[in-house]
Amino acid sequence: MGHKKIERISPLTLNLPCVGVDSHAHVNSEDFDTDREDVLALARASGVANICNIFVGIEEYTRGRHYFDAHPEVFFALGIHPCDGQQYSPEAARAMQEAFAQDERLKAVGEIGLDFFWKDCPKEVQYAAFTAQLALARAVERPVIIHCRDAAQECLMLLESQGFAGYPLLWHCFGGDSAMAERILNNGWHISIPGPVTYPANTAVREAVKIIPADRLLLETDSPYLAAMPWRGKTNQPAYTVFTAACVAELCAVPLQELWQQCGDNARRFFGIAPCRTSL
Repeated sequence: MGHKKIERISPLTLNLPCVGVDSHAHVNSEDFDTDREDVLALARASGVANICNIFVGIEEYTRGRHYFDAHPEVFFALGIHPCDGQQYSPEAARAMQEAFAQDERLKAVGEIGLDFFWKDCPKEVQYAAFTAQLALARAVERPVIIHCRDAAQECLMLLESQGFAGYPLLWHCFGGDSAMAERILNNGWHISIPGPVTYPANTAVREAVKIIPADRLLLETDSPYLAAMPWRGKTNQPAYTVFTAACVAELCAVPLQELWQQCGDNARRFFGIAPCRTSL
């Protein structure tokens, strides 16, 4: 018995106004070297007004930021990924601090955190890089974007012990349950929902979404990874944020356009970028 064929629906069919935000994408990735301009054009046509492009390390930032010179709708975050913790050094920290001082498009420190799923970087090295970059975020007065995989309790404990309750912080690619969401929310932080919420088997995440206050909910793709249904298994891209929005709106029993505007406004407020008027 064969698998049911997935109908690959265009994001244009949702006909959303251009007010949404993909709060986490890697459009500088080599996956987009042949079609980056088309990907950015489709995102805008599909209703994505702004994209936060994440640079994982100063070298990636230096090499890739110019890809977006003609795209003011794209803003940046910069940080050393926990799997690359060995790349952290005082020299790297100084280079990042200088970049934040010079580039107004750099709106957040991230993605930083802990990742115990992959074994690329020893835990003690991850802890050191994470703690140092939290200090960097305070020094440059920027919000923090957290990457956490198989290390939720450790990550939460470190953040709380470092006095980050109440600090502008976005929990990227949330994949936990309602109890985890509550702890994040109790610290005053924001939560970003990725494409896998559209997978029916992810019941814990789908239930957790329902308890997130409307003003602390963001959407993301993490493209080129983790494409939402109906593009699961394919290269993800910012335009597919609309499918995540549609799923979250249904789960929360909120009109899609209302949720799209709300999540976009939340992201712009969190990152400190200009408001976007509805273009119905």
